[in-house]
Amino acid sequence: MERDSGRAGPVGRGEKVRVAVLAATLAELIDRGYAALTVDQVAQRAGVHKTTVYRRWTDRQAVVVDALTDLVGGSIQIPDSGTVEDDLRELARSLVRWLTSPAGRAVHAVIQSDAVRVPEIAEVQRRFIQDRYRRAEPVVRRAIERGELPAETDPTDLLRMLIAPIHFRLHVAAEPVDEATADRAARATLAAARAGALNRQAATVSDRP
Repeated sequence: MERDSGRAGPVGRGEKVRVAVLAATLAELIDRGYAALTVDQVAQRAGVHKTTVYRRWTDRQAVVVDALTDLVGGSIQIPDSGTVEDDLRELARSLVRWLTSPAGRAVHAVIQSDAVRVPEIAEVQRRFIQDRYRRAEPVVRRAIERGELPAETDPTDLLRMLIAPIHFRLHVAAEPVDEATADRAARATLAAARAGALNRQAATVSDRP
């Protein structure tokens, strides 16, 4: 008797379980979409009991966020080249490579198609993006320590500026993006940061009496 192709065999314990569950989550997300994704289906596909999933993740939001974070974390490495210019360029290029990869396109399409129907999607995106900001903060911190950026540079604002034009071209304007797109975003972001436009106090100047 053939085994159901949607269910994996036993995967053991510890890290193997985590990897299996996250892989199953991504597969379910792409195959079914977030709206139809359930912990039961993820567990079945991973070859574990659903209680095993719930011991590690509180709900489907948590497991989807971890699955996306794990996937992107493996695709977008945080660079440490020794200069902020090279770090920002490589970070932007890695983002372009991810967004234009088959997996990146598939995941984005699924999340966007569910966004209108599922209020939870906004929270999934928020938690995922906040994790990406946190992981990339060392790039800015090291640049400040080397004296390449003003001490008050806001890491989150810098990363937002780096990412924004890439996402706009690809997902709003429906225009192609490539390494040249990434390099322009990196140069513009670096120029703004060095000029102090991304300093923490700069964001509050307009609020002063």
